[in-house]
Amino acid sequence: MVNNITNFSRSGLSDWVLQRVSAVVLAAYSVFMVGYLLLHPNLDYATWSGLFENTAMRIFSLMAFIAIAAHAWIGLWTVATDYMKPTALRFGFQVFVILALFIFLVWGVQVLWGA
Repeated sequence: MVNNITNFSRSGLSDWVLQRVSAVVLAAYSVFMVGYLLLHPNLDYATWSGLFENTAMRIFSLMAFIAIAAHAWIGLWTVATDYMKPTALRFGFQVFVILALFIFLVWGVQVLWGA
């Protein structure tokens, strides 16, 4: 039996599902943003700001931020465990990725919901 010590007791299936769900959220957000930009060729600050004053857009953007973080974590965790054999190097890389993603999420929440 294989002990799962670095993946916090999740299965590969849950990682696979989370990767696909996050990809769908990111695809929907990307399609929406490209469509919005195409439909507003003379976009100014007031229009752009008005879009992000809408609570639904803020929630959608927050979902996209969380999806980016989840997608990146699973992808980089997979790369690290597959290609970084020294445990110390892999651990350091994973800590760096976690800190970077945490900073990204906190900063994104501040931008979306801050004053």
